[in-house]
Amino acid sequence: MKNKVRLAYLVSHPIQYQAPLLRAIARQPDIDLTVFFGSDFSVRGYQDRGFGVGVRWDVPLLDGYRHEFLPVLRDKARSGVMSPLNYGIVSRLRGAGGEAGFDALWVHGYSTVNAIHGMLAAKALGIPVLLRAESWLGDRERGGRTLAAKRLFFKMLKRLVDGVMPIGTLNAEYWDHYLGEDFPQYPMPYAVDNDYFQRRTDEARERRDELLNELKLDLGRPVILFASKLQRRKRCEDLVEAYKRLSPGPGIEPDPYLVIVGDGEERPTLERQAAGFRGVRFCGFRNQSELPRFFDIATVLVLPSRHEPWGLIVNEAMNAGKAVIVSDDVGCHPDLITEGVEGHVFPAGNVEALANALRTVLATPETAVEMGRRGLERINGWGFGEDIYSLRKALATITRKIHA
Repeated sequence: MKNKVRLAYLVSHPIQYQAPLLRAIARQPDIDLTVFFGSDFSVRGYQDRGFGVGVRWDVPLLDGYRHEFLPVLRDKARSGVMSPLNYGIVSRLRGAGGEAGFDALWVHGYSTVNAIHGMLAAKALGIPVLLRAESWLGDRERGGRTLAAKRLFFKMLKRLVDGVMPIGTLNAEYWDHYLGEDFPQYPMPYAVDNDYFQRRTDEARERRDELLNELKLDLGRPVILFASKLQRRKRCEDLVEAYKRLSPGPGIEPDPYLVIVGDGEERPTLERQAAGFRGVRFCGFRNQSELPRFFDIATVLVLPSRHEPWGLIVNEAMNAGKAVIVSDDVGCHPDLITEGVEGHVFPAGNVEALANALRTVLATPETAVEMGRRGLERINGWGFGEDIYSLRKALATITRKIHA
């Protein structure tokens, strides 16, 4: 096709959430996508420091799109500023004829040597650059010197990038702050494969009894679900404490179950905290394809994290038609949750506020069902279709080779 856009995408490693989006982009008839990875650690299996267990994803990470692993200088089997560290991106972007082999470079993240190397290479070759990242202004407290250095860094970055693709409202505010409100933005929602999670949740319904029996759960009682890494910033301890406060009196079990899916360094502490409460279930790490089974039995998903850039588990639960409760430190809340509509947003670290949110959602079975229904409606407008529309708009603007 004469007007086909040759798009390179540079990212640290294959990511389970991104793979279906990359397949969808590759199916666009006028976008010729090639993905350049720095490492294959997520494909061959690795020790996840957050989960505290070995992880090998059980969903396809590399199928359906053209990709290449760059030659390695350093690979510590995790993503960081200096790892992976690769060479060869210049020759890949240049192409066989010595001229630019691509019309645009899309980079995921900006705080690694690989990412900066890729942007510098693209600029040297006259290739426009699009940037997507997760940062937001409430992410961390910064000292004066750090902020000053960051402003200088963004002055440099602004010269390397032709447009940014905000994942949501808070990320867009971040770019406004550091790059200026007039800098080109193409909103590209942080989404999951909505069709996949809706289909898998429907399929899980047919086998619901198997999981209920495995976990020894009574069908008539509500289920509060936590599904994430068991590390400090996820604040699962706040949820356990809030759950305990649902007890109607001393020595009386709360009516709901609390099902905790995930593993990590905080698990022993959480198990001690939950000791004596028979309604708590620790299920350990469960792979991507298993999660819809847990969404199916859940009444409400809770994510009480601090410093959570987005929280894609919320997207997944909303695709299952479930109510959600998140802290105001979870980046997705301005875009996916209106207070009291799809669920609740509570101040991070405020256990009593979390307990009150749980009481409200669980007040009647109909309350959670209605919130889940509204959440499903909302998430249906926050998917890969919107991502591809925005990507096309960005490519049409910076390359003028395709229509948005």
